[in-house]
Amino acid sequence: MKGIFITMEGPDGAGKSTQIDMLRSYLNDRGYDVLITRDPGGNEISEAIRQIILNKDFTEMGYMTELLLYASARAQLVKENIKPALEAGKAVIADRFVDSSAVYQGIGRGLGIDTVYKVNEFALQGIMPDMTFLMDLDAETGIARKKNQAELDRMENETLEFHRKVVEGYRLLAENNQNRIVKIDATLPISEIHDIIIRHVEKNL
Repeated sequence: MKGIFITMEGPDGAGKSTQIDMLRSYLNDRGYDVLITRDPGGNEISEAIRQIILNKDFTEMGYMTELLLYASARAQLVKENIKPALEAGKAVIADRFVDSSAVYQGIGRGLGIDTVYKVNEFALQGIMPDMTFLMDLDAETGIARKKNQAELDRMENETLEFHRKVVEGYRLLAENNQNRIVKIDATLPISEIHDIIIRHVEKNL
C-alpha cells in the first residue's frame, strides 16, 4: 500500500481537529495505518521548539526568527515522523504544514510566500502533501471560538488585522493551488464537511 500525506489547514478555531479524528477513522476502515501529527510538533524536539514559538512572553521574537524556528521544527518532523511513515505505506494526517508558514509568516508577517517556500526547501526533503483541506473561516469567528476554548498563545494573541491577513492568505493560496488544496466552508455542519473530505480522498485513493 502506497503512503498518503494529507494536511489540514485553516485559521485558528476552524475545526481542524474534529475533521482529523473523523478522517483517521475513515482511513483506518480502509486498511491504512494512520499517523496523526501536528506542525509544529509531533516529536520531542519539534514540541520543544513549538513551546518557544508560542510562548506569550517572547513578544520580541523577530519575524525571520519565527520563520526559521517553524522550519526547524518541520525539518525534524519530516525526518523523524513523516518520511519514515510514508515510506512504510502509512497514511499521514498533519494538523498544519508548510502552507501555514506561507500564510502566517509569508503573508501575515510580510516576509513573502516565495521566501517561506525557499527557506523550507531544505526542511521538506522533497515532501509535500498529496492533498490539503483548507477549513475556510473568517477571522472574527475563528478567534471567538478559540477564546471560548482556552487561553490564547502568542500567535493566537495577534491582532484581528493579522488574523484577517491570514484568512485572505489562505484563500489566495487555495486559489493558486487548486490541484492540491480543497477549500471548504468551515461553518457547514460537521458531517457535511466530513463527506466533502471523504469524496476528495476517495478520488486520490
